Amino acid sequence: MSEGAPLFLPVGFQRFHRSRFIDYQLNRAHSLGWADAADLHCGAAQLRRRADLPGVFETIAEEAAGHGRHRAAAGSMRIAEFFTAGSDPVKVERYRRFRELVDLGVPALASARVEIDYRDGFLPCYRLPGCGRGTVLVHGGFDSLIEEFLGIWQRIAAAGFDVIAFDGPGQGGARRLAGLPFEHDWERPVAAVLDRFELDRASLVGMSMGGHWALRAAAYEERIDRVVCWPPVYDWLLRVPAVVRPATRWMLGRRRFMRWSIRTRARLVPTLATVVDQALYIMDATDPVAVVDWFLAMNPRQVASERITQDVLVLIGEHDRFQPPQLARAQIAALTNARSVTTRIFTTAEHADQHCQLGNLSLAVQVLLDWLEG
Repeated sequence: MSEGAPLFLPVGFQRFHRSRFIDYQLNRAHSLGWADAADLHCGAAQLRRRADLPGVFETIAEEAAGHGRHRAAAGSMRIAEFFTAGSDPVKVERYRRFRELVDLGVPALASARVEIDYRDGFLPCYRLPGCGRGTVLVHGGFDSLIEEFLGIWQRIAAAGFDVIAFDGPGQGGARRLAGLPFEHDWERPVAAVLDRFELDRASLVGMSMGGHWALRAAAYEERIDRVVCWPPVYDWLLRVPAVVRPATRWMLGRRRFMRWSIRTRARLVPTLATVVDQALYIMDATDPVAVVDWFLAMNPRQVASERITQDVLVLIGEHDRFQPPQLARAQIAALTNARSVTTRIFTTAEHADQHCQLGNLSLAVQVLLDWLEG
């Protein structure tokens, strides 16, 4: 890949593994333009249990690196890092190796990296210059590394926008290298980025759960003039049927019971164990009940939709299993004071119906660019 060429973003979801969660994560690395399908099929075929994932994909990554396939190596190393427990010190080592492989695969990227002082640490970010069409800030969500989205922010920069892509507290290098735990008041890291680059106006793009945090930042940071929610959360309790929500709230208040329940269910459900481990890691916490508190802190009061007066773009996958359309509908209805609200629902026919439009990111990015340019 030449230094100026954006990562190729393939179209379509593939069947790599029988587990829907593992299959999604492998497709994630593929759809974002990092991992090669052949490597993913090879790795998936070697898995006998979930615990095999880090070692299998670390081996594949190093084999690819040995053959000079650094981009593909970074994709496989990211999978190894993703499935490494937060309590395992190897997680940071694998993250460092991932960044080394990214720099080898995309040589121009290292010179674009900037560290922004924040609290007792720093926020890693990358700045790609455009041609004066305005500035776009980009960040990820619950379990992302900002480098994963390179193919997206490369295309935004190629359209003429200055791009600043960053990890906030709890994310990527901000957590792994600087030790910064997550904070829900997302306007604070956004303000730090704006201050560092002396910006008085910018658009903000938040991906995955970052869509919720971007809206929160826009509610309290006036220098954000447009915001992209890709997609919303609004209120996690909306995923619970209305008739059982009162009982759910009652149960959530029984903390000893919840602690026992989470630990028991995590032992029985590997995907839940991964989510709990990730949430505890980004918070730098150990009590499983803190995970419940963390998720429920994303709610209508916290996002403060009534304060949002900017132009808003909401991107939705019709079959998003993580942040389903019902959350987006509630969020859109709450944006009563926004200057404008544009909604785009992506479909199966477009290969873009999954979370964050993995399967056809090129289409989603084009929709984003059309909106920014409008």
